[in-house]
Amino acid sequence: MNKMQQLLYPELASSAAAPSCDADAGPRVSVLFPLPLPKAYDYLCDSEELPPVGSFVSAPFGPREVTGVVWPANKGEAKKKNAKVQNLKTISRVFDAPPLASDLVDFIDWAADYTMYPKGAILRMVMRVKDAFDGPRMQTAFVATGEKPARITPKREAVLAVAGAEPQTAAQLAEASGMSEAVVRGLVGAGSLAKVEVDPDPPFDAPDLMRAGPTLSGDQQYAADFVAEIIARDEHKAILVDGVTGSGKTEVYFEAVAAALRKDPDAQALILLPEIALTLPFLERVEARFGAAPAPWHSELTGAQRRRTWRRVAEGQARLVVGARSALFLPFPKLKLIVVDEEHDSAYKQEEGVIYHARDLAVARGARAGFPVLLASATPSLETVVNVDEGRYEAVGLAGRFNDAQMPDISLIDMREDAPDAGKWLSPRLVDEINANLSANEQSLLFLNRRGYAPLTLCRRCGHKMTAPGSDTMLVEHRFENRLVCHHTGFSMPKPSACPVCKAVESLTACGPGVERVAEEAKERWPDARIEVLSSDTAPGPRTMRAVLDAMKAGEIDILIATQVAAKGHHFPNLTLVGVVDADLGLAGGDLRAAERTYQLLSQVTGRAGRAEKPGRAMLQTYQADAAVLQALASGDRDAFLAAEAMGRQELGFPPYGRLAAVTLRSPDEVALDRAANAMRATAPVADGIEILGPARTPIYRLRGIARMRLLVKARRNVNLQAYLSDWLKRTKSQSGVRITLDINPYSFM
Repeated sequence: MNKMQQLLYPELASSAAAPSCDADAGPRVSVLFPLPLPKAYDYLCDSEELPPVGSFVSAPFGPREVTGVVWPANKGEAKKKNAKVQNLKTISRVFDAPPLASDLVDFIDWAADYTMYPKGAILRMVMRVKDAFDGPRMQTAFVATGEKPARITPKREAVLAVAGAEPQTAAQLAEASGMSEAVVRGLVGAGSLAKVEVDPDPPFDAPDLMRAGPTLSGDQQYAADFVAEIIARDEHKAILVDGVTGSGKTEVYFEAVAAALRKDPDAQALILLPEIALTLPFLERVEARFGAAPAPWHSELTGAQRRRTWRRVAEGQARLVVGARSALFLPFPKLKLIVVDEEHDSAYKQEEGVIYHARDLAVARGARAGFPVLLASATPSLETVVNVDEGRYEAVGLAGRFNDAQMPDISLIDMREDAPDAGKWLSPRLVDEINANLSANEQSLLFLNRRGYAPLTLCRRCGHKMTAPGSDTMLVEHRFENRLVCHHTGFSMPKPSACPVCKAVESLTACGPGVERVAEEAKERWPDARIEVLSSDTAPGPRTMRAVLDAMKAGEIDILIATQVAAKGHHFPNLTLVGVVDADLGLAGGDLRAAERTYQLLSQVTGRAGRAEKPGRAMLQTYQADAAVLQALASGDRDAFLAAEAMGRQELGFPPYGRLAAVTLRSPDEVALDRAANAMRATAPVADGIEILGPARTPIYRLRGIARMRLLVKARRNVNLQAYLSDWLKRTKSQSGVRITLDINPYSFM
């Protein structure tokens, strides 16, 4: 193990010794394992024909067999001569699976260097489907022969009624007919059903690339033609498709997908979405456009579904994939287009395991393999806007909404002048507007990006704040379930009847509103209205969430009270009023992107109003009506806001005008943590263009019993930040029980 490994992965110090990698003689290959190791290891191959780079192989690693991938020879090792081979082990098996494409191998190497995580950890994200390398075990299914059984019964008739030429398993036939599998087996014996062996992972239907899409507006057609020309030239460009909410960006990039797939019969395309809640309805939209369902990839898939998508992508038989950020690491053999929808969304940032931003890595993958990457957004990130302004990215805009729908009128409600009644959260002006909507049989959305009933529970007698065990996180009251929940750790407990500190009975009180508390007020004010709450708590799965969204779209809900799950990607034709309960919520804290995120989120949620024939309006309740971001929203002057935001970042040297990395130290021992953080700060190399901030406690200092301290490295844009961090880590002494993680271009500062 080298010094950096010991610091970043102390648990590997006790792992089994790896095979030697010093030899360079005989029929040998390098194998990279999906483990947090920085390099491939050398093995002998007992076959005259060496498996090509990218092949999946099994080899002994320590005391066990591990599946890995044949990797390009380690730099510098290939030149060694006359090296001994007696220490090398032999590859056990070569899997009958398509090798990883050379551009993916190159991308893994690059991503490891950029994120500063071991390339084996990057490879692990590619190899997460463990049973996909060996090919499927064929499955027994049944088809109807057309022969009637000698003895017919109602049960047999029911099975034969659902059987046909399309193979179905016994379980599928039993479920479809309502009968038992024993009836199915009886029909096999009678000759009415025949056994056939089928692949359990059927190919995905090919998209119909000649299928006509909807008629495009002039702006849409111009944008589609602009992108198609770049695709035709077969060159890499990062292209921003910039259009207001409801302008039809999706149809533009659908045309780009069709153009890329038509150009090459083996080409594949990937559409990335930020959230699972958007994925399920989007799959239906893709199927309607291309006449075939795309291959899905997200965390809600079953193991069998994940295996099917992974295998068919690797074999090139899934030409169009729609997925969450991890779909970027699927084994595409010929990826020719990536679309990053809602490119500004912070959900593209992976905060655990290997820390990366899928948008940035998507652009890098396209650049290294030479294909276009489309970035679509109504509120593009400042990073993307600056890249366009400085000529690194192309851009094409959609100025208005599709079918001449109008943008909603946005107004601010100054809560200092139009305060709600005591104990209430909706201002009189917003209440009047909801009354008007109910009278007109139009829908309203009340938005508050805070789950549960109240964000803070404290004792009125002693002031004790209820927090999660071993954490500095506040417990959120969920009154519907009468529980206190930590949204950071998942800890949950029944709400106690007495304060755990002073023992005062019935002294715990809820402070501040969550969506459940707003719903309580709404039901008191409008008892006859159809009111629903939508958050990840009330609709924990995508299907449950989809049911609520479909009901809203169908006009079966009068007032929807929701968190950000309803903020983007949804079309509610009869929604004409959006009320933002707390527009100031995202402005708190020291996050350098706080104003930008607030603008993006509120632009998205207010953009749900007036997307059809009826005009829409949005009202933002605020105690900071003079805040620049809220004034920009009310005036609709996005460009002025971004210009001011850019100027502030440039003056401070923050991204995108500088580089930033977070070095976070974690330990259950606070004394050791403090000592390690200060010792590390003392070893920081002095370098031109580098500034070290900290160490400081993170805003949420303790989480699950682990304390955290952070140093921020701020650098000029032309500084090789990764080289600086590597040098710093080599100077740092490892401390027992202290773990260090790196985050290049951090998005979360909690």
